[in-house]
Amino acid sequence: MVQVYCKNTGETKRFPEGTSLLQMLSEFDCRRPYPIVSAKVNNVSQGLKFKVYQNKDIEFIDVRESSGMRVYCRSLYFLLYKAASDVFPGCRLYIEHPISHGYFCHLRKADGVDVGPEDLALLESHMRELVEKDMPFHRYDVQTARAIKEFRKAGFMDKVKLLETSGEAYTDYYTLGDTVDYFYGKLVPSTSYLTVWGLCPFHDGILLRIPSKQDPSRLAEYVDQPKTFEMFKEALRWNIIMGLSTVGDVNEAFLSGRASELIQIAEALQEKKIVQIAEEIDRRYRSENPLKVVLITGPSSSGKTTFCKRLSIQLKACGLKPVSVSTDDYFVNRVETPKFPDGSYDFDNFDTVDHALMERDIMKLIEGEEVDVPEFNFVTGLREYNGKKLQLADGKILLIEGIHALNPALTEQIPDSAKFRIFINTLTGTLLDDHNMIPTSDNRLLRRIVRDYNKGAFTARESISNWQNVLDAEQKWIYPYQEMSDVMFNSAYLIEFAVLKNHAEPILRSVPQNCAEYSEAHRLLKFIHYFTPVPDKEIPATSLLREFIGG
Repeated sequence: MVQVYCKNTGETKRFPEGTSLLQMLSEFDCRRPYPIVSAKVNNVSQGLKFKVYQNKDIEFIDVRESSGMRVYCRSLYFLLYKAASDVFPGCRLYIEHPISHGYFCHLRKADGVDVGPEDLALLESHMRELVEKDMPFHRYDVQTARAIKEFRKAGFMDKVKLLETSGEAYTDYYTLGDTVDYFYGKLVPSTSYLTVWGLCPFHDGILLRIPSKQDPSRLAEYVDQPKTFEMFKEALRWNIIMGLSTVGDVNEAFLSGRASELIQIAEALQEKKIVQIAEEIDRRYRSENPLKVVLITGPSSSGKTTFCKRLSIQLKACGLKPVSVSTDDYFVNRVETPKFPDGSYDFDNFDTVDHALMERDIMKLIEGEEVDVPEFNFVTGLREYNGKKLQLADGKILLIEGIHALNPALTEQIPDSAKFRIFINTLTGTLLDDHNMIPTSDNRLLRRIVRDYNKGAFTARESISNWQNVLDAEQKWIYPYQEMSDVMFNSAYLIEFAVLKNHAEPILRSVPQNCAEYSEAHRLLKFIHYFTPVPDKEIPATSLLREFIGG
């Protein structure tokens, strides 16, 4: 017998060795408003078919939690591929990236033609049939060589490359009926769990819609994001041109000695984009309705600081004189900062910034007046005036950087013709394999963990613990304004995970297993294990990546 403690109920029960989590669930009175899809066992995410042979702590999870949503979405990917394989034998499915609160997918039939509206209706109908049949997902843990043989036989060269370069002795894969696939995380027990989803035409592909995290009984609200979509497409186009669509492709390139070349290409692509942005700002500055203010924002760890520095250099090369101001310097005094219901400070709230004062100062600068600009003292929590004065003389342009820079309420009195809005994001174009996309926030979380640790600001555990609050704040205060931007800049780095791996692994291993944050640390360690490591010695000192790894 094994002893199992359930965190949901606070109960401890004894079970025969080899009892599955699904069987245990019926013994614990674990009441949740939404169906349970997975569990954490000793703070490691597991599927409900996981069998227990030793004493464990368990916590049952529904789709409202990130690990549960990942399990649900992976299972949806397999359901979509199974249905597509049945309806269109020989087809190829590419699950490319998150967009509009869903996932963009490309489905090409065996003749190379994309699916049309009638095809989509057939596909959706068959997916519903598979859900009704309650087909089980079966997991197999085998020698990697055997898994490679299975995938080679199925024509999955993307998975073959990934597994051949992973260095793992054993690999697990899944089947749904007679269809085989690979996923780097767990799935739900069977198709009947997958009741909330949708398919619709989207640009030149399909949008797989997923449940709302707040209310998993309904679909997440559709949000049109045409500029973000084009940003993703641009990244994917470059990767296809370079033959680096998946992590297996990238690993093979590193192993063949191309790391130095790829670093140079990645830097050149980013610099080229920054030059284009600087030239557009210069053109508008010298137009009949001259540009006066450049507003720059982006989510946490997107590389805003380095981007602003590199943009300033390129603006100077155009003959302009950039003057920088941060929204942080206009923070209200700490005692006036908005608070959460629990009494902690809500530092991401728009009212954390004295936006009325900031807008008045911007207006004065645009009109040519000299302005005393404050500086926020993060030690005392006070806004101070230390003699810093600014004036926009001829040739000078104002750069304003901060998480609220694109919020219309910050600059509503300033004419649109005088503003240029830049949104920085980190959108990974490379896929793990054709059916496993890389979560866009994983770039930023790994960057933040490494930077926080190197600066002595926070431990990995503390960075992970605060990450969900960061994401929630971004959804409320930053992302609603990204489509208002004049231009988007993608700070994702082609070989980023291969470089971050060397820095992140020892830091993530420092997270103790007996804390809740271990679950995310374990997931990230497993994820970056897929990448062939690349030393950072050839990363230029001016690289955006240096903002996080140091040097």
